[in-house]
Amino acid sequence: MKQNYKRILMVTGLLLLFQIVAFAQSAVTVTGTVRDKATKETLPAVTLMIKGKNSGTATDGKGEFTLKTNTPTPFVLVVTYLSYKTQEVTVSAPGKIDIELEPDAVLGQEVVVAASRVEEKILESPVSIEKMGLQAIKSAPAPSFYDALANLKGVEMSTQSLTFKSVNTRGFNANGNTRMVQMIDGMDNQAPGLNFSVGNIVGITELDLENAELIPGAASALYGPNAINGIVLLNSKNPFNYQGFSALVKGGMQSESSRSKTNTPYYDVALRFAHAFNNKFAFKLNFAMLGADDWQANDFRDQSMFNGFDLNSGNRASNPGYNGVNTYGDEIFTNMYDALKPAALTPNNPLGMGVQQLSTATGGTLTPEMIYNGFMPSRDKTNVSRTGYMERDLTDYDTKNMKFNAALHYRINDNVEAFLQGSYGTGTTVYTGADRYSIKNFKMGQYKAEVKGSNFYVRAYTTQERAGDSYASGTLGQGINEAYSPSRQQWFPEYFGIYAGGIPAQGGSPAVPGAFTTFAGVFQQAMASGQTPEAAYQAASQAAKNNSGNFNTLARGYADRNRLMPGTDAYEAAANTIREKAIPGDASGVGARFADKTNLYQLEGMYNFMKEITFMEMLVGANYRVYDLNSEKTLFALDDSGNEFNIKEWGAYIQLGKKVLDDKLKLSGSLRYDKNMNFKGQFSPRLSAVLTVAKDHNIRASYQTGFRIPTTQNQYIDLNTPQAHLIGGLPFLRERYGLNTGTVYSLESVQAGTPQQYQFKDFNPEKVISYEIGYKALINRKLLVDAYVYKSDYKNFIGTQVVIQPVSPTQQNVFSFPVNNDKTIKTWGWALGLDYSLPSNFVIGGNVSYNKLTNESDLGGMYAEYNTPEFRYNIYVGNRNIAKSNFGFNITYRWQDDFIWQSTFVGVNLQAANGSYIPSYGTLDAQISKAFPKAKTTVKVGASNLLNKSYIQSWGNPTVGAMGYISLGYNL
Repeated sequence: MKQNYKRILMVTGLLLLFQIVAFAQSAVTVTGTVRDKATKETLPAVTLMIKGKNSGTATDGKGEFTLKTNTPTPFVLVVTYLSYKTQEVTVSAPGKIDIELEPDAVLGQEVVVAASRVEEKILESPVSIEKMGLQAIKSAPAPSFYDALANLKGVEMSTQSLTFKSVNTRGFNANGNTRMVQMIDGMDNQAPGLNFSVGNIVGITELDLENAELIPGAASALYGPNAINGIVLLNSKNPFNYQGFSALVKGGMQSESSRSKTNTPYYDVALRFAHAFNNKFAFKLNFAMLGADDWQANDFRDQSMFNGFDLNSGNRASNPGYNGVNTYGDEIFTNMYDALKPAALTPNNPLGMGVQQLSTATGGTLTPEMIYNGFMPSRDKTNVSRTGYMERDLTDYDTKNMKFNAALHYRINDNVEAFLQGSYGTGTTVYTGADRYSIKNFKMGQYKAEVKGSNFYVRAYTTQERAGDSYASGTLGQGINEAYSPSRQQWFPEYFGIYAGGIPAQGGSPAVPGAFTTFAGVFQQAMASGQTPEAAYQAASQAAKNNSGNFNTLARGYADRNRLMPGTDAYEAAANTIREKAIPGDASGVGARFADKTNLYQLEGMYNFMKEITFMEMLVGANYRVYDLNSEKTLFALDDSGNEFNIKEWGAYIQLGKKVLDDKLKLSGSLRYDKNMNFKGQFSPRLSAVLTVAKDHNIRASYQTGFRIPTTQNQYIDLNTPQAHLIGGLPFLRERYGLNTGTVYSLESVQAGTPQQYQFKDFNPEKVISYEIGYKALINRKLLVDAYVYKSDYKNFIGTQVVIQPVSPTQQNVFSFPVNNDKTIKTWGWALGLDYSLPSNFVIGGNVSYNKLTNESDLGGMYAEYNTPEFRYNIYVGNRNIAKSNFGFNITYRWQDDFIWQSTFVGVNLQAANGSYIPSYGTLDAQISKAFPKAKTTVKVGASNLLNKSYIQSWGNPTVGAMGYISLGYNL
């Protein structure tokens, strides 16, 4: 694999060398100042690009610029600045020029690239697209730009920790979302061993972000696998255009009442420095650091649904089978009725002897089974679980995040630029999957070499993931329980023995000294008073029923007598041993460490025939990708040589576009083909049309497709957990464990009491076909309207299947693996966004979105995990510069509907009962800022969830409270 990557870098280097040798011209230098035409104030961060070229510059904090170019005069400079009219300035000769821009607070003038891979006005985009530019980033009422993504139309988030949030659109939200692709400067930002981006932990700093573009819905036609629900593109600042030193320092307070400590401080610091030499070389350096006490997951409701209890009625004291949402170790349970019955009916053990003694006392009127049923509740009332530990005692909430980024740029000519870029991040956070994972000292690096022209690019990059000291908190809780009292060998036998100890053993002495009133005691007293065996039986049964809570308390107290308590040396010693041992552990005990050192390598390129073909648009592209799996032989299956696998993928696409009817109608079509070594090739077509019905009024229609290749774990996981043996969906794993040829029953049929042989089917990528109609218009140059309605059909939707493999009359293996559902999942929705420009720079607006799963009842019992509220809306009002006072503000209110969350983290019985309910919530965010232009400094004071109304966004995740902050920005 390393040799392949060296070859990729060599090819890129040769392309760079070819471009350098092929070009040599003398430089032209142009300097000047850009001002506001009305106020004559200088304007910082104004972009100046040479028309038709790939080179340009930007003004500094004083509004001044220097442009060195190899383009001979005359040429045209395109000068752009948000809220000002775009101006084209002809440069006839080297020298100094002064430029004045006219204010023009017209909405909808942004240029986007994501929708078609070519520049176009957002009003003319063929598909729905959202953009957040520099001004929006600066004025967002959110602690970070990543949090501000939730304000975009149709976007929802799942907050798993302060620094780990998953972005989603159009349904099927998930923690660690594998159906959304996040790209930073063209690089897929996923952690390769997980196949999803870890929020912005290893991402881009706020100071270096130039803009963010988001496409909701299928985007595979241009961006390839896994962009089935959408794509987020984060684009950084070019060091040629944004030079100098910048700094952003934030500090604040988090507040939420259910945390161990309600109010805690946090800090967030970012630094950036960029410089260019002679318009040929430029570099930039970025550093960011964040620290805080994380939000805590403190939902202790009972999700077991055992013994007749539910979320609202069950707790550890009342329910022997309690399984708290955010308590861990209590997932291990056994049915006491089934466990004790054989012993109760066998005379050669103490329990059986006691039962037999009572039966003999009735002259055989009451059989041993009748007596057993008298003191033991029915089967569905006797599930018993271990005593768990709270998440706060198992998880590292000391959140840290540190990011480094460096880039070296070389302008080969005014059309071609080459650069090397590296990003490295490390942090501690929390992620929710089937378990709650403490992502501790996680590290990931992305390194890229690229040559980019005005009509092409070639890039090679690698992503290097290192899980560090990450571990599964739930598994840790189970492991600590097993360390002091193994469940099967000690804890459950002790619990059952004490629970049943009230029945006298042979000789008449109770098994528990000082025992409370028991079935046996009441029965014997009633018989001695002359009652019939039947009456004595009824009285004893009622007494046993009344005392079952006492039985449970006494039994649990005895079995937990040596329990390791958080904060003690013994607890920490056991926890450290388990955290250091890789999942699933070994013969000496459970392991909780998540070991992953998987790497991704990618080579890709694109060419736009804009110079060769003028009557239409045509561009082509291709990519080659390799996943180099490495979990230290703990998570993934091994090949015949004892090594973990590599996964190879490749793809290619073509896009055509043509304007007709006097440029009133633009037609475009894309076709992409992708092949993964384990699956059949996938075609992803896209057709779109944009009709301009009047100036700044456009109707768009599109047919889009997308697909998702099963994740690396969906393909190759081979992990034995306490609940089941997890295996990938590839055929060789079924064969490895004899599932194709032996007796294998589906779990559903076993639970129904009618075991049926499970029939395996082919495992394939997910697919989606989506239709969309939209309308985007700028009315009276004041009101921006963006509306769409869509319909999507998902095929081969990936879910989970559990099967039982009998080994002997008393032993069975449990396997869990991904499968495709043969039903088509149908969804539809719509969204509307309105933005209105008021006098004096005030802006008001909002958006609303609706998403609906329409055929859940047709899915044959499969959990679709749609996980999306039907309605959500945002409303905002703001002004970036009130009466030219350099004061600005922004207030945003967000609300979303309630919904049901389904995932592998939700208890099985609770999920079947649709009890994983996420309440609706609304949150108010606000900020006020003051700029000091001469000092190039901006002060910002704000708060998210200003009213401090606690909420959760997905099941098992932390409760989010208020977050107030003050920031000081220099040279923003």
